[in-house]
Amino acid sequence: MDVDPSRVNPVSDDMVGRSSVEAKITEIARIGIIGLFAYWSLTLIAPFAVILVWAAILCVALYPAYSAISAMLGDWPRLAAGLITMVCLVIIVGPLAAIALSFAEGVQALLARLDDGALQLPVPPESVRNWPLVGERIHAAWSMTAGNLETVLRQFEPSLLHAGSKVLGKIASLGVDLLGFVISVLVAGLLFRSGERLAEMAEGFASRMGGDRGIGFVRLAAATIRNVARGVIGVALLQAFLCALVLSLFDVPAPGAIAFVVLILCIVQIGPALVLLPVMTWAWLEMDFGRAILLTLLLMPLLIIDNVMKPILVARGLSTPTLVILLGVLGGTLSYGLIGLFLGPIILSVFYDLVMMWMHPDSAAGKPLPESSRLSSVTRN
Repeated sequence: MDVDPSRVNPVSDDMVGRSSVEAKITEIARIGIIGLFAYWSLTLIAPFAVILVWAAILCVALYPAYSAISAMLGDWPRLAAGLITMVCLVIIVGPLAAIALSFAEGVQALLARLDDGALQLPVPPESVRNWPLVGERIHAAWSMTAGNLETVLRQFEPSLLHAGSKVLGKIASLGVDLLGFVISVLVAGLLFRSGERLAEMAEGFASRMGGDRGIGFVRLAAATIRNVARGVIGVALLQAFLCALVLSLFDVPAPGAIAFVVLILCIVQIGPALVLLPVMTWAWLEMDFGRAILLTLLLMPLLIIDNVMKPILVARGLSTPTLVILLGVLGGTLSYGLIGLFLGPIILSVFYDLVMMWMHPDSAAGKPLPESSRLSSVTRN
């Protein structure tokens, strides 16, 4: 006798469908709760996001040095972390404190001369009149200002006060950023001792998300951070140190301040030429021929050393092309400031490997890098 299949166990089919719907609702509720807690967590750490990102970058970049120093000291991790933290603080705070003190002294001296009426503007030379188009106007304005500087300052007092308030606001903003970076250095010093465990956590999370390729991307990010630290920050420090040494040997005024400006220009990818070319020009105007040509010959290599060393160090041990990393460095710096110096090449490197993995699924792109590229590795690539 034939049985209608539609009439077999209708209650059982209804229960299966109902349980399936309940399971989906439960899964959606779980995802919603997890998403809610993730949103709350991100909201709570958002004020400290920049500090934590900087701390992570510093920890990854300096971990090989921390491990080497700790081994040299006989496995004293606390002392090694303290030494690296102190050195970083001295490198960061020392030059900035010297510049701030010099700036404050200069402002005090300027205000004192203004109060005493001793601030005078020299009379313009007659050669200014011969400048094309604007010579007569510049000479007349200069002469009027030189003869009655106090009246001119009072006339432009509102504009000067407005500009001064903006400058003070920028200085205050830089001070807040500097304080945040100092806190990042201190946090990085605390993270050194947990480096191995944090590296395992990061690679474990990446493995859950993307398997071996996820681990590969984490190691690629760590290797990129270290290469950028060596190729950009390291070369910039070398250029600034050599610049200060050469300028000190030739008695150039303010060698420390010039070297600090060179350091900043090299880090933001502008280059030292903006400062060193005027220094060379000044040398040819003020020094004798022998000293001027010797100073020029010593400063010329500093103009091009980063063009040679940076591509080699930045791409060392990575499959990502040098051009991609350098574009990430430049674009990240322009888009996000100093922190983009590291975020830019990481994002472009990972995206490049993702594209290569999509185009060539059997290629090595995205696969784990060697153990020397781990976040907590002490071996240089």
